[in-house]
Amino acid sequence: MKLEGKVALVTGASKGIGAGIAKALGAQGATVIVNYASSRSAAEAVVAQITMHGGTAFAMQADMSVAADVVRLFDAVKTEHGTLDILVNNAGVAVFQMIDDLTEEAFHTQFNLNVLGYLLAVREAVKLLGPKGSIINISSILSTDPYLASSVYSATKGAVDTLTFALARELGSRGIRVNSILPGHTNTPGTDGNFAGEFGEKLLAGTPLGRFGEPEDIAALAVFLASEDAHWVTGESIRASGGVRGVGY
Repeated sequence: MKLEGKVALVTGASKGIGAGIAKALGAQGATVIVNYASSRSAAEAVVAQITMHGGTAFAMQADMSVAADVVRLFDAVKTEHGTLDILVNNAGVAVFQMIDDLTEEAFHTQFNLNVLGYLLAVREAVKLLGPKGSIINISSILSTDPYLASSVYSATKGAVDTLTFALARELGSRGIRVNSILPGHTNTPGTDGNFAGEFGEKLLAGTPLGRFGEPEDIAALAVFLASEDAHWVTGESIRASGGVRGVGY
């Protein structure tokens, strides 16, 4: 139980990679706050899975792109748990548009959640995190290897990797580690159907390990980064892509 006695908050944890990470942290003994924006039932289902296997978890609502919601969420964490040891910034949104179709709304929607939301969460988290605290930002291999029509989304993930290193330098003196994980092509509800047909075949052919990722693959790395096993790892952006280099097609 690498994380026994720890308190972890995973944003956007009602499905996909966030849910996988929340369940993995719970399985290693952490008390897990499962954040969700709109689907309480999905978040409660994740909580139920964690508790069914002997873990402890709670669902808490907050739109991570809204500053007041973020403050309210962390105030609740402080009131109910008193501390925080692990923050996983996972809540995100992707809008794929060719540049001819770019809208200001799509730009701000993605940057407000994928970048500002992460920074707001870190701002509040550092009030609770002590030495040995761990912040894990979920990025994407698209930060360095963009798909067609992913210019804005890829830019948000490039920003995540940059702010990860900047925050690692800033928070290192407090004993807080900051790292990012760059998932590759991963099967989640958000990617359902995206890997079908010829496009999916090309992505699969460009994946050396010969399959698409699963949330559990990303979660295993998150557990490592959250634990004392990674006590000398900070400021790193670690790919978890099955060996994909380039866009994979």
